[in-house]
Amino acid sequence: MEYLPVIILIVSFLGLLLIGVPVAWSIAISSLLTMMVSIPTIPALTTVSQRIGTGLDSFALLAIPFFVLSGQLMNKGGIAHRLIDFAKTLVGSLPGGLALINVIAAMLMGAIAGSAMASASAMGSILGPEMEKEGYSKEFGAAVNITSSTTGLIIPPSNVLIVYSLASGGVSIAALFLAGYIPGIITGLLLMIVASFWAKKKGYKVGKRSTLKEVARTFVRAFPSLMLLVVVIGGIVAGIFTATEASAIAVLYTLLLGFYYKEIKTKDIPEILLESCGTTAIVMLLIGASMSMSWVMSYENIPQNISNLLLGVSDNPIIILLIINLILLFVGIFMDMTPAVLIFTPIFLPIITKLGMDPVQFGIMMVLNLCVGLCTPPVGSVLFVGVGVAGTTIEKVVKPLLPLFLAMIVSLLLVAYIPQLSLWLPSLFGL
Repeated sequence: MEYLPVIILIVSFLGLLLIGVPVAWSIAISSLLTMMVSIPTIPALTTVSQRIGTGLDSFALLAIPFFVLSGQLMNKGGIAHRLIDFAKTLVGSLPGGLALINVIAAMLMGAIAGSAMASASAMGSILGPEMEKEGYSKEFGAAVNITSSTTGLIIPPSNVLIVYSLASGGVSIAALFLAGYIPGIITGLLLMIVASFWAKKKGYKVGKRSTLKEVARTFVRAFPSLMLLVVVIGGIVAGIFTATEASAIAVLYTLLLGFYYKEIKTKDIPEILLESCGTTAIVMLLIGASMSMSWVMSYENIPQNISNLLLGVSDNPIIILLIINLILLFVGIFMDMTPAVLIFTPIFLPIITKLGMDPVQFGIMMVLNLCVGLCTPPVGSVLFVGVGVAGTTIEKVVKPLLPLFLAMIVSLLLVAYIPQLSLWLPSLFGL
C-alpha cells in the first residue's frame, strides 16, 4: 500500500477544515493535492475539474433541486401547522404530550418535505414557545426537536437516499424509499419513549384527551398534505413515474396546496425560488467535490486497501459492522451527510457485500448513522438550527440530548443487525 497519497488526503482535508475552509472546497483541494502526488499539476487540475463536472451529470440528481423546492413550498405553505394540530389530537394527552407531538409532527413534516433543517426550523418556531409556556425547559424542547427532525431523512422522500443510490452504483431508489419507513418509525417511537420518560420525571404538564370528532377534524385538515406521500411514493413503487419525475410532481402538488391553503401568494414565488436555488447550489457543489474525492480514492486504491485491512482484522460480520458503524459515527461528527455518503459508500460497500449484507440495508444503516452527526458539533447543521430557533446554547442542550442520542444508537443497532427491518417492505413489493 502506498501511504503518501493517503496521508496527504487525510492531513490536507482535516487541516483545511480546522482553519475554517468550507467543506466542499476542503474536499476539492485535498483531492487535487492528492492527485498531484501521482501526476503533474496541470493534468491533476484537469482531472479533478472533470470529475466534479461529470459527478453532477446524472438524471437521478435532478430530483434533488425539485425536492428542495417542494420542501421550501411546504415550509411556507402552512403544512406544519396542520400536521401539528393533527399530532396534538393523537398524543397530546400522554406524558410529555407536547414533546411527543413534536416527534410525530417532525416525522410527518420530514417525510413530506424530506429536509431535517426545514423540519427543525418549522417545528421549533411553532412548538418551542408553546412548550415553554406549558413549563417545558427550552433545552429539552430543543433536544427533542433536533433529534426528531432527522427522521425525515430516513422516511422518504429523502434526498440523501437518492445520493446514496448514485454513490452505490444504482441501488433502486424505490427500494431505498420503501426500506426507510420501518427504521424511521422505530427511531421516532424510541425517541417518543425517551421523551415521555424524561417528561414524566420532570413533572411536565399533560394535555386533555381529544375526542374522536377532534381527531377526525384535524385529520381532514391535514389530509391533503398527507396525500403527497401517497402520490409520490405510490407512483414510484407502482412504476408510474421515476423518482426524478416524482420530485417534479411533488413541486406542482405542493404549489397548488399552498395556493389552496391561501398561505402562498404569487409574490412569494421569487423568494421561494431564490432560497431553493441557494440550497441546491450548496448541495450540488458538495456532491461534485465529493464525487471527485471518491474517484481520487479509487485511483489510489484506497477503498480496496481499507477493505483488505478491515477484513484482515476479523471475518466476523458482527465485529466488522460494529467497526464500520463506529467509523461512520466518528465521520458524522466532522463531516456533513452528503459528502460522507458519497466518499464512504465506495469504501464500505465492497466490504459489506463480501459479508453478504444487502446494499439497501447498508444504505439505510449508513444514513441513520450519519443522522447522529447532524445533531453533534462542530458541523451538526440541525443542531445549530434547533438551538438557534430555541434561543438557547449547545452547552445547555447536551444533557437532554444524551438519552435521545442513546435512542438513536439503539435504532441504528437494530437496523444493522436485523435485516428484515429494512428489507421486508421492499421484498413485499418485489423490489
